[in-house]
Formats: sequence, structure tokens, C-alpha cells
Amino acid sequence: MEDPKVESALAGAEARLSAGEGLAGSGFWGAVSKVKKDPGLIEAYADRIATIDDKAFRRWAVLVIPVWIGTALALGATSLGLVLVALAYRFDGWGAIVTFGAGFGVILVATHGLAHLLVGRLVGMRFTAWFVGTIRSPQPGVKIDYSTYLRTPARSRAWMHASGAIVTKIIPFAMIGAAVAAGLPTWVPWGLAALGVGQLVTDALWSTAASDWKKFRREMAYDE
Repeated sequence: MEDPKVESALAGAEARLSAGEGLAGSGFWGAVSKVKKDPGLIEAYADRIATIDDKAFRRWAVLVIPVWIGTALALGATSLGLVLVALAYRFDGWGAIVTFGAGFGVILVATHGLAHLLVGRLVGMRFTAWFVGTIRSPQPGVKIDYSTYLRTPARSRAWMHASGAIVTKIIPFAMIGAAVAAGLPTWVPWGLAALGVGQLVTDALWSTAASDWKKFRREMAYDE
């Protein structure tokens, strides 16, 4: 099954990439949106769309590493964060606060992408790499194999996107008990609670129009 408009947009995107240009203005993502609405088009175009998406991705990402290496590093970073939190129990004063804070920060960053990876794999997606998109936003991310993404039900795609945001919101609250048990000053657990609440408020006011929750809403719309 083929669609003339999708064919034209994909051909234009391929031509732009071959000429060293980006996907902006090619109509590529509009074609992807159309494909998502029709299972027949998904089967016809998923692999071709994935090839275009991957080529464009590798052109803009600052750093790309194989998925198994990135996953090992993310798991290692999470383990390091947990060790630092545990070490905070051995220190007093600012030594404990700094050690705990460093561990918390590492866990917060490392688990975001791992959540996407875990949920995505559970619903049938494959991933091709870990990456850093820009110097200004060095948050590590995990790249989806777009052919498997398209072949995954829209609701599952949506929850894969939401998973990273959900884990990031849970962690500050989950760490409150550890901060109390470590004997840290009262302002530390209160600060964690404030951070957690602040993230929830930020999500409600901003992230629904950007980031993970924007993608969640976008994909849920295809499930209607």
C-alpha cells in the first residue's frame, strides 16, 4: 500500500539528507503523522522512515554511542549514585550533604533514559544508541529504532515517552526517607519534597506542551 503524498515527502526528505541538509521544511514529520493513522501505511513505510530518521539523528546528535555501551554506563552511573547516597551515612555535616546530593543528582539523570529503555523494550521497541543531543542540553537520551516504534500501538508509545518523566518525578520523593535516615539537616528532605512538587507543577504548566508529556499527548491522540 502506497500513498502519493507520503511518497513525495519521504523522497524529498531523502533528497535533502543526501544534499547535506536537514529535515526542516521537507514535510517528513507530517508524512510520519499520516502513516501513524493507517496500519497499512505503517507496514509499507516503517523501515524507510526509520532509515531517514536515523540518518538525520546521527547528523545532529553531538555524541552517539552503541546502545549496549550506553546502557552499561547508565546502569553504572545509577549504581554509583546509590553508593554515594550510602556513603552519606558515614559522613557528618556538609560532607554528608554534598555526597548525598551528588548521588541523588547522578541517579536522577541516569534513570530517566533507563526508564524509556525498559518500558520501550517491554512493549516491543528496539533501541539503536544512546546520545547527547546538544551541548546546551547534555541530558543523555536513548534513540528508538523508529520502525519498531511505528509498529508499536500508540498507547504503548505514549507510555514509553511518559516513563522517563514519571521516574524523574518519583525519585525526589523516594529519596526523602534516605535523607532522613542519613541524619541530614531537615531542610534536605524538605528540599527534596519541594523539588518533587516543583517538577509536578512544571509538568502541569509547561511539559504538556514540550518534552515527554507533549509526546505522550501526541501519541495518545492516535489511539482515539
